[in-house]
Amino acid sequence: MQTTTTHWLRPSSALTWTGRVLSFIVVLFLLFDGIIKLLAIAPVVEAFQQLGYPMQTAPGIGLLALACAVLYAIPRTAILGAILLTGLLGGAIASHVRVNDPLFSHTRFGVYLGLMAWSGLWLRDERLRGMVPMRA
Repeated sequence: MQTTTTHWLRPSSALTWTGRVLSFIVVLFLLFDGIIKLLAIAPVVEAFQQLGYPMQTAPGIGLLALACAVLYAIPRTAILGAILLTGLLGGAIASHVRVNDPLFSHTRFGVYLGLMAWSGLWLRDERLRGMVPMRA
C-alpha cells in the first residue's frame, strides 16, 4: 500500500530544521535532567523527598533519561527513544498527580515535553510521517 501526503507535508528544509530544533531542545532537557539526577544536587534531593521516592532511585532514573536522550538523538533509534521517553514522562506525570502538584507548571510539563518530542520527530523523520500521515 502506497501512502501519499499532501503538498504541505512533503519534506522541506524548514520542516526538517524545525523538527531538529524541537528534538534538540528535548535532548538538551533530557541530558540536563539525567545529569542532575546522577549528581544528586539539592533541588533533586528535595524533589525526590516531596514526591516520596528514595534517593537511591535517582541514579537509575537519571541513567534512564540519558539512555532515552541518546536513543532519541540517533536517527535509526529515534522512534524507540521517543516511545521510551513517553513511558518515562508518563511516570513523571503520575508522580506529580499523586502528590497534587500544580497542574500547568509541574504535572503537564511532561505532556508538553512529550508533545515537543513527538512533533520534532514527526517533522524530521519521514518514516514516522509515513506511519502517521496528516491529511488536509
